[in-house]
Amino acid sequence: MKNRILVVEDDQDINALITMNLSDINHEVDSSNDGTRGLKMALSGSYDLLVLDLMLPGVDGLEICRQLRSAGLTTPILMLTALGSEADRVVGLEMGADDYITKPFSVRELKARVKAQLRRVQMLTQPVAGAESNLLNFGSLSINVGKRQVSIANSLVDLTSTEFDLLIYMARQPGLVFSRAQLLDSIWGYKHSGYEHTVNSHINRLRNKLEIDPAKPQFVLTVWGVGYKFSDTWKD
Repeated sequence: MKNRILVVEDDQDINALITMNLSDINHEVDSSNDGTRGLKMALSGSYDLLVLDLMLPGVDGLEICRQLRSAGLTTPILMLTALGSEADRVVGLEMGADDYITKPFSVRELKARVKAQLRRVQMLTQPVAGAESNLLNFGSLSINVGKRQVSIANSLVDLTSTEFDLLIYMARQPGLVFSRAQLLDSIWGYKHSGYEHTVNSHINRLRNKLEIDPAKPQFVLTVWGVGYKFSDTWKD
């Protein structure tokens, strides 16, 4: 079964390059060079991945990202940013993007990022044996691994697929400290010293959704100078 990908990029040459190369590896690709139309297409919820440029006519990429997440859509978003626009990349991740790639980029890197995100989509749609009993509990936090659901005090928490993968990866190994490079490799599927903000932003988003006081987290903890860990004080 082909994966459906939406490319929203106003540069016609870049749009055509992405569309052609993703189609060549057996994906079904739709495209738009306008933010307003791209948002309408993305809100249909029928895509497995969105490749989204930041600077767009009509509605910009950040606003598209914000509206999709506000609507409860967890479609993975790979954001395209200009080289050197670090602040925009951080804001994009905090708005709900799952990953970003800077222009100019190689086709090989693009395919690797797309593949990593689609692997996560596959995990979401695969049936899991024993889903009902596959539960992790940490105080008020409950994680149903099979159903990929998280709740705080019995209230469901909306997490993107990447946020869930990051949470479950650490929660299954409480007390173990992970560097940003380790988390990049394990969750996003690549190593690159320039992409630590990807991890930082997702950690911040998890805390904002899970913690009573994100400035004083109980679950996802910072180990200064090293990385992050899931608290092991919840173990029986």
